[in-house]
Amino acid sequence: MRIRFERVTQRYEGQALFTDLDLEIPSGQFFTLLGPSGCGKTTLLRMLAGFVVPDSGRIFFGDREVTALPVHKRGVGMVFQDYALFPDRSALANVMYGLDARGVPAAEAKKRALAMLERVGLADFADRSPAKLSGGQRQRVAMARALVIDPQLLLLDEPLAALDVKLRVELRAMVRELQLESKVTTVFVTHDQEEALAMSDLVAVMDRGRIVQMGEPADVYARPANAYAADFVGSANVIGDRIVRREAIEISPSPLGEGRGGGHVPGVVEGVEFRGAVTGYRIRTALGLVHVDVWSAHQPRTYQRGEEVMLRLP
Repeated sequence: MRIRFERVTQRYEGQALFTDLDLEIPSGQFFTLLGPSGCGKTTLLRMLAGFVVPDSGRIFFGDREVTALPVHKRGVGMVFQDYALFPDRSALANVMYGLDARGVPAAEAKKRALAMLERVGLADFADRSPAKLSGGQRQRVAMARALVIDPQLLLLDEPLAALDVKLRVELRAMVRELQLESKVTTVFVTHDQEEALAMSDLVAVMDRGRIVQMGEPADVYARPANAYAADFVGSANVIGDRIVRREAIEISPSPLGEGRGGGHVPGVVEGVEFRGAVTGYRIRTALGLVHVDVWSAHQPRTYQRGEEVMLRLP
């Protein structure tokens, strides 16, 4: 189902958050709103859910206007950061809830809910209450509850933010697989650029109520529209009027780089961050502070704080 915002304006505490926003989300896409806290991404999600009605403008699901349509009539599944499960109900009862509310017969609702729990790997945990499930398991229940109603639109409000890093990587793969199987149009809100790049068909980078760039993840990363997009998606260096990705800069011991000419910039290491597969350096140069990321396995040695080095800019 195609989603469309048409000249949407929304004010918050007297200030315009969005002004005449136009946005179209293609049918069946995994679409991510990426940006820092306060940029408006969650408000857009709440407009789609029906929790917020814009001050002006219109919202369409396909050809149907839903701007003022109540939440329960939109056919939307939603997964929250805090899961929002019923604590006094079992995992099965939580998943069945949306089906019960839509008048699905009990036997059919149970069958569908059990099948969805099996799909997310929780068939053996159907009778457990949320309190007896881990954070990752509760998130799986929340996904099952959102998808079992066969929604027209799936909304994901930073659903992985409360999980540890390893579990987030595991669950984002599961979420993406479920979305591809169901082909449901999905809008995902996150401030994590790695999640956005890894999971999305399309990414919209947001800054203070504006979409500053929208495109496929590889394009947004490789060809940022401006310095803000470059810094937020991949933390690029802005050197003069050029945008340079951290991994595109080569680093070598200073003596080996002397006299090479164009593209070579001397500097001094101010900071070193070992991050496993990647080692990050902060280098003070005449052009300002430059950040460099090097694959740990590909560098002959680690440079130390205070060491003079030579950078080669692409």
